[in-house]
Amino acid sequence: MKFDDIIQSNETVLVDFFATWCGPCKMVPPILADVKQRLGDQVKIIKIDVDKNPQVSQRFQIQSIPTIMIFKKGEMVWRKSGVVPAHELEKLLK
Repeated sequence: MKFDDIIQSNETVLVDFFATWCGPCKMVPPILADVKQRLGDQVKIIKIDVDKNPQVSQRFQIQSIPTIMIFKKGEMVWRKSGVVPAHELEKLLK
């Protein structure tokens, strides 16, 4: 499934832009697992490796990682670079 198809869906989609060599990026997966456990099917979480997906990264002008974005029906409704606590993400996604 293509990136655009995923973010255009009726689901709320959280996108984690990361790189395997990025130290702070390693702190994000347990946070996202916590959010997914709490919200279940209310949110779809996808991870985009900036090194393997340069077109998507350039399109959204990803300058620093991790960058987390939230999309609703194809529209970006929130964006932040850096590590975001689970409770803050949960509040934003509800």
